[in-house]
Amino acid sequence: MKIENVLVTGGGGFLGKVIVRKLIQKKLNVTSFSRQWYPELEKLGVAQIQGDLCNKIDVLRAFHKMDTIFHVAAKPGIWGSYQGYYSVNVTGTQNVIEACTANRVARLIHTSSPSVIFDESDMENLDESIPYPETYLAPYPETKAMAEKLVIKAAQMGLAAIILRPHLIWGPEDNHLVPGIISRAKRLKRVGPANDLVDTIYVDNAADAHILAAEKLLTNLSLSGNIYFISQDEPISKWEMANAFLSAAELPPLKGRVSARTAYLAGWMFELIYKTLGIKKDPPMTRFAAKELATSHWFNISRAKNDLGYAPAVSTQEGLKRLKEWLKAKGTSHYGL
Repeated sequence: MKIENVLVTGGGGFLGKVIVRKLIQKKLNVTSFSRQWYPELEKLGVAQIQGDLCNKIDVLRAFHKMDTIFHVAAKPGIWGSYQGYYSVNVTGTQNVIEACTANRVARLIHTSSPSVIFDESDMENLDESIPYPETYLAPYPETKAMAEKLVIKAAQMGLAAIILRPHLIWGPEDNHLVPGIISRAKRLKRVGPANDLVDTIYVDNAADAHILAAEKLLTNLSLSGNIYFISQDEPISKWEMANAFLSAAELPPLKGRVSARTAYLAGWMFELIYKTLGIKKDPPMTRFAAKELATSHWFNISRAKNDLGYAPAVSTQEGLKRLKEWLKAKGTSHYGL
């Protein structure tokens, strides 16, 4: 048995698109499942199925004759209705699992996040044995944790599946992390300690890990049900990394700092105001964001190294060089600067 017919949910998204490109390079038959049509995928010769992850029939039909699914699509962010996150991240994942089972899909690689185990404290050199917290400050990590549990249960029931937890994905074509920092460059301040460390991962390395997981699962079914942290394997100060992004955009470094307590209180206040007034856009701060910004988040990736043979092929320095070239071509005016 080998990998031949592959489908990527969210294949037109940031990570999904890089996974698609790398799969095309391996001469596989690649299909993207997304709500939108992407001209850039058409140019790559990728088959596209438009559908809604929350629609069980759409997913069931899309998975017909597929042998490997990369479930990358999700609703990210720090703000929004709980139901909005639940429908995509939980119901969507349940539909993916049921479609895999009904279509006898051989392998499922599920994209998760380290935020599912964030308990509001510093997380340093932790491995995959860390338990889920009892409560969450935001619907994204809570619903992603619920999705993980569904995949683990499915693996226990016989579906060959691996869960990956990439942390802070960045690189050219980023539509979330880097743009968020650049667009707030003039008003963004450091929160909490200056020396707390975080993991990040360059998008190509995250894509490589997904493909490695599928290939290893092909030959070693004992890996099914496993969870893996993946990163650049070099924890860095989040503020040093933020300044590196700003430097890549030829913008000055961050100035000013607020305490963790002040940021948390501001987040609580903004959440109250935004909920009361029904404001849909992201608040300047939330309690979840304040806690994440004021704590360390870096993880031991020995399991991914040993089981998957994962190692970051693109260094942070090289990644920043590529990001700078892309930002220069894009222009910071794209971010309102």
